[in-house]
Amino acid sequence: MRKKVTVVGAGNVGATCAQELARRDYADVVLVDIIPDFPQGKALDINQAASVLGYEPTMVGTNGYEESEGSDVVVITAGKPRSPGMSRDDLVSTNEAIVSTVTKEAVRRSPDAVVVVVSNPLDAMCHVAKAASRFDKRRVVGMAGILDTARFAAFVSQELEVSVKDVTAVVLGGHGDQMVPIVSATNVGGVPLPELMPKTRIRKLVDRTRFGGGELVSLLGTSAWYAPGAAAAQMVDSICLDEKRVLPCTAYLDGEYGIRGLYMGVPVKLGADGVEEIVKLRLTAEEKKMLRSSAAAVREVVGVLKKA
Repeated sequence: MRKKVTVVGAGNVGATCAQELARRDYADVVLVDIIPDFPQGKALDINQAASVLGYEPTMVGTNGYEESEGSDVVVITAGKPRSPGMSRDDLVSTNEAIVSTVTKEAVRRSPDAVVVVVSNPLDAMCHVAKAASRFDKRRVVGMAGILDTARFAAFVSQELEVSVKDVTAVVLGGHGDQMVPIVSATNVGGVPLPELMPKTRIRKLVDRTRFGGGELVSLLGTSAWYAPGAAAAQMVDSICLDEKRVLPCTAYLDGEYGIRGLYMGVPVKLGADGVEEIVKLRLTAEEKKMLRSSAAAVREVVGVLKKA
């Protein structure tokens, strides 16, 4: 029996995620947006590519949620994107109401779904979705670490002129400028990164990763969408297919890594039940310190959210 996935928000990120899922061809995809005719047009366009790319045209676009009933996964991309000069944190008050509303609408029709949050500011919006859905913490998870890790891996690949397929990396912490690329866990073909380049070059790549989203906003005039959409689709794969992949995702911590009551980016085992396990990495003293700083920054944003 085919799975069913609903993607809320038919903008650039949502449509990219929906297209990637359509190409996998294991799920019926429902694309939801409030703009009249917009998700219907996106769905029609993606369905018309099916014969060219070799998948079944089973996508539906809609302005309501009736068609989403019984979804296995709900991906939330709805909300305003960043514009030049705007931080992810600036979006808190704007996107809180949007994410809360769409989450309630979606889970009312899919009470057994796993919710994947993509909307920014990601860490805070995970808290919003968890509160709105009233789901167990395992069934509300955020997409950030896969994207941040992909950026770090791309920069390492380009710097060393090696295949990105041979780069293993991981980025933890909040999805903001305080994110923590874990250099101690990064290698190329099994060779630790510090053995391949000096600390000064590594530091430049770490800083570029931290501000990677802002770099793209300055170039595009809005947020990125190809890599975020693909990252969200990878999470849906692991959930729908019960792959139990170990992926860096934004999960609710209850004491892990010394952090309690906060959504943060950490490695998790992602399966049919959502976050099935939080994987503990051995961090250096410096990485632990940076992770605590990142957690403090996330708490500030969540604090603003609770006062809003």
